[in-house]
Amino acid sequence: MKVLGIETSCDETAASVVEDGDCILSNVVASQVDIHSRYGGIVPEVASRQHLLSIVPIVRQAMDQAGVTHRDLSAVAVTVGPGLIGSLLVGANFAKGLAASWGLRLIGVNHLEAHIYANWLEREVSPEFPALCLIVSGGHTDLVLMAGHGHYRLLGRTRDDAAGEAFDKAARILGLGYPGGPAIQQAASEGNPAVVLPRAWLKGTNDFSFSGLKTALFHLIRKTKHDSGFATQDVAAAFQEAVVDVLVSKTVEAAIRNGVSRILLAGGVASNQLLRSRMLKASPVPVVIPEPALCTDNAAMVASCGHYRFCYAAGPNLDVSASLSLT
Repeated sequence: MKVLGIETSCDETAASVVEDGDCILSNVVASQVDIHSRYGGIVPEVASRQHLLSIVPIVRQAMDQAGVTHRDLSAVAVTVGPGLIGSLLVGANFAKGLAASWGLRLIGVNHLEAHIYANWLEREVSPEFPALCLIVSGGHTDLVLMAGHGHYRLLGRTRDDAAGEAFDKAARILGLGYPGGPAIQQAASEGNPAVVLPRAWLKGTNDFSFSGLKTALFHLIRKTKHDSGFATQDVAAAFQEAVVDVLVSKTVEAAIRNGVSRILLAGGVASNQLLRSRMLKASPVPVVIPEPALCTDNAAMVASCGHYRFCYAAGPNLDVSASLSLT
């Protein structure tokens, strides 16, 4: 069974063909990073217009690379939320048109669930249940218990900034540019995390908070800007250490408490090398992590999720939701 996946939830226009939920036949992504970097963040209206320009050639390229026509497909899966409403509408309406004209099933996919299914791609053995999913991205930091396909229970989430959002804001404070995650990681690789920055443990909960850490960084930089202070690389390393420390500790505690078989990492921040290595070292159970290219927004994860949701296919009345919830 082959599924065409389409992803336009934010600033990547992506299309992919995936067979049987795990075999990637093509995976094409058109990034808008260079366009939005001049603004220091994503401009929703610009993102929507760029999707309109990119979606036809990107889908055509994905189909060509996979060596398939619409007759080889069983369904079209598309992200319907959460995300930027204008961006979501471009992908959803285009997918509706394809599905209607090709006589295929149309499957609406939750973007967060799709990130989880990146862990099913290009693997000989699928992850075992129950699994604890840590979804870390620019807009979300969630701990989700996955009992089986389509069965989720939210255990905890950020109360303020998401981890990726915190990295973006920290990079802006340090003058490292956009996007913040890769910039912080690069600077941290050349530094020493000797600077002391706080951790918000929120004891007794599975929730996260990174707003206080960001504020502490801001005051540290303002306090030291008139003298030698600390090297930017050292501060970046300390900030990354503080974020990863909390993510790993709370995830491991939740995994032990809930008796899971696997920990699954998902989302753009899951490509952070320190997070990946620390989680692998600290976890009491096997950890499954997608390749870095599959952690960031892509359509292969959408197609994989669509495969497993095939029996719940939607129709032409499918709609998008900027704040769609996983649970």
